[in-house]
Amino acid sequence: MAKRYRCPMCNHIYDPAEGDPFSGIPPGTPFADLPDTWMCPDCGAPKADFEPMDD
Repeated sequence: MAKRYRCPMCNHIYDPAEGDPFSGIPPGTPFADLPDTWMCPDCGAPKADFEPMDD
């Protein structure tokens, strides 16, 4: 299972299994493969702010 990442601002979880349909990111996209310009779909925090989760 690919690692999930959490937004420290709003607690949004990026789950690679789900992707980010709102931003056109298909399911199965690892966090590392997201463009550097990707932002949290809930609060707009930058990708660099996301923290890896201990699943």
